[in-house]
Order: sequence, then structure tokens, then C-alpha cells
Amino acid sequence: AVYSAMFQPDIREKLIFTFAMLVIFRFVANLPVPGTNPAQLAAIFESSTVLGFLNIFSGGALQNMSVAAMGVYPYITSSIVMQLMVPLVPTLQALSKEGEQGRRQIQIYTHWMTVPMALVQGYGQLVLIQSQGGFAGTAGIGFSGAQALPTLSMIITMAAGTMFIVWLAELISEKGIGNGISIMIFAGIIAGLPQFVAGQLYTGTGDTVSSTILLGGLMIGLVYLIVIVQEGKRQIPVQYSRSVFRSGRMYRQSGQTHIPLRVNTVGMIPLIFAFSIIIFPAYVGSIFATSSNDFVASGAEWIQGVFDPGNFGYWVFLFVTVVVFTFFYTMVIFQQQNLAENLQRQGGFVPGIRPGRPTEQYINRVLLRITWGGAFFLGFVAVAPFIFATIAGGNFALTGRSQAFGITSAGLIIVVGVVLDTLRQIEAQLLQRQYEGFIK
Repeated sequence: AVYSAMFQPDIREKLIFTFAMLVIFRFVANLPVPGTNPAQLAAIFESSTVLGFLNIFSGGALQNMSVAAMGVYPYITSSIVMQLMVPLVPTLQALSKEGEQGRRQIQIYTHWMTVPMALVQGYGQLVLIQSQGGFAGTAGIGFSGAQALPTLSMIITMAAGTMFIVWLAELISEKGIGNGISIMIFAGIIAGLPQFVAGQLYTGTGDTVSSTILLGGLMIGLVYLIVIVQEGKRQIPVQYSRSVFRSGRMYRQSGQTHIPLRVNTVGMIPLIFAFSIIIFPAYVGSIFATSSNDFVASGAEWIQGVFDPGNFGYWVFLFVTVVVFTFFYTMVIFQQQNLAENLQRQGGFVPGIRPGRPTEQYINRVLLRITWGGAFFLGFVAVAPFIFATIAGGNFALTGRSQAFGITSAGLIIVVGVVLDTLRQIEAQLLQRQYEGFIK
């Protein structure tokens, strides 16, 4: 499809435009924020699992402490919050039913929410890095004395970098190929993934070759599973029957189509949400672990122990969180689409099912059944490091190779999903050109 697209001038221009935006994104990802020490940051990122996970999804921008250190994740967080608010806020619910204009207004609200979200997440990342010793030898992070101005400048610069990347992503969606936000995340993972995996694989001794072969085999199998899950769907038949008045006479029209319900409707969102939740307690515990108050310090150490990857309960909690949020977010997205109501309005119906409420209940039942597969698959990806360490004969702790597999497996879902979606869009564009040529 990509080869054929290069012979279509307009599609070729879109591909070139998309590539140009990605080049600009990678350039921005290497512009450091003032007041940081790259060598010191590189040392702490090598020893921190939490920071390593965040860094791989920023394409190495976080380790460089660049203006693009947060990527588009404040925007993703804002989108999730906004989608969760739509069923709860009557004004937003009314906007969601107004078609394209309503969705555009909700999108504007999401952009507004991204600004404070980026400021808060920017400060959180700076505090997290400081807790790991990332700003040793400097004034540090804070809003008093000599810390205030450098802290404000870093937070504002990082927030501005996020908004700039979101703008580039919107340009890709409008003038390029594919979903801009997904393309940006894809570019960040592709840029940082090979170096991370290579670094993790070749830090061990003795069993490096066997572990590398095992990792490679697992990754190939995982790609196969991802394609099956991402492409898996249940086709619900829909028939249309309506009367059309034409040329002074009434005609009866009918047709049949399908509603595709995907096994994994929500993509990587549950994984991002679950990792954000499970990282937060450990992050708070690391801040208060050095408190002068013994009660606070012991409580912080207990929290760190509970949410330590070496604890079996950590993986159980992570798996359950991913599965529960997959169901919850799937149902939220489905409710916003109003499929049953739209079908009834357009004269469509599911054969054997009455229109309206019975149709909605039927689609809900089907969606819940097929979501089990997607939810458990995402849960498997979340606990992949534990599974890999167990297969390799290790313990519950994250070894370098199991961490590499876990982060790679999470990234592969995004990479494979974006590639499949982009290829579908290119094929749709090519098919449209063929029909246009036939009509002419």
C-alpha cells in the first residue's frame, strides 16, 4: 500500500508532510531544558525502573530533559478525563450528541484542560527526578528562594513543548496520514526502543545469548498475538429499510451492513492508566521516605514495599486494574456513541432484535463478552515482566531483560496498532482514488 501510495501525488504529499512533522518532533525532543545535567540524568535513568518506563514512551526525551519530555501524555490524560466527564456532565453529554460541531467543541475543552495538566505533570516529573538525585549540585526544585525562577522556567518550557507537539499532531491529522497523536507516540517509541532493549540485553553476563533468543521468540509470538487481538472483531448484522419519496412516487429501499465491535476497543489507554496509578503511590512514598517524622517515614516505606515490582501483590493489583479499567473505559466509549439510538433514527435494526432499548441491551451483552479477551490480553501485557522472569528462572523482581520485555510488549501494542491503522487509511485513500478514476 505504501509503495502504491508513492505514485499518487496527493497521498505522497501527505506522507512527506507527516515525515517532516516527525523530523521537527525529534529535533524538539533533543532540545534540553535549561538548568539540567545530562550526565547525571543518564546515570539515574539507568537504575530507575519507573523513570525507564516513562523515558521509553517519550523517545528518550525525558532522559535528555528536553522541552518535549512529557510528549503528548498530558493531552492523553486530558482526553481520558474529558471522556469520563461526558456521561456525568449534562452540558458535555448534550454536546456529544450534536455531531461534528459538538465533538469539535469538546476537543477545544480538551486542549484547554491540557495546559494546566501539562503544568502539573511537568512539576510532578521534576519532583520525581529530584527524588532520585537528578538535580544534585543545583538549587533543586521548589517555589522558594533561588529555586523559584529555575523551577518555573522548566515547568513552563516543558508545558509549552507539550502544546507544540500537540499542535504538530493536529497538523498531521488534518494534512497528513493517520492519527496525529498516535503517530507522535509511535515516533517516540520507535526512536527510543531499540537503544533501550539493546542496553538492557547486554548488561548481563553468561546467559545473554540464551536470554536474547528467548526474548526474540517471545516478541515474535507477541506481535502475532497483538495483530490477532487488534484485528479481532464481532460483526453485528444491521438491516436498513426506509421509504424514499422520489419523482412523485414513494420507493422502498433496503440494505444490509455490519457494526464491527472490536475485541480491543480502547487500545493502550488501560495500560497507560494502570501504570500511572501504580507508579503514583511509589512516587509519593519515595518523597516522604526521608521524612523526619518516624510515622510518616515508616508509612512511606510500607507503601514503597507494597508497590515494589519485587512483590507478588504488585503484579496482581496491576493485572486487576488493567482488566477493570478496560471494561469501564470500553463501556464509557460505547455509551457516548449512542449506536442503538442512531440506528433507530436512520431506519436501521438488528435482525431479530427490537429497535431502541432491546438493541442497546443486545449490543451491550455482545460487547461485554468479547471485551473479556481484550481485557485479559492487556492484563497479560502488563504482567509480562513477571511472566518472563518466571520463565527465565528468576524471581518476582524486574531483571533487565524482563523489564525490556515488559516495556517492549507495552510499546508493541501501540506500534502495531498505529501501523495497522495507518495502513488502513492509506488503503482507503487509494481505493477512493480508484473509484474517482472509474467515475471520470
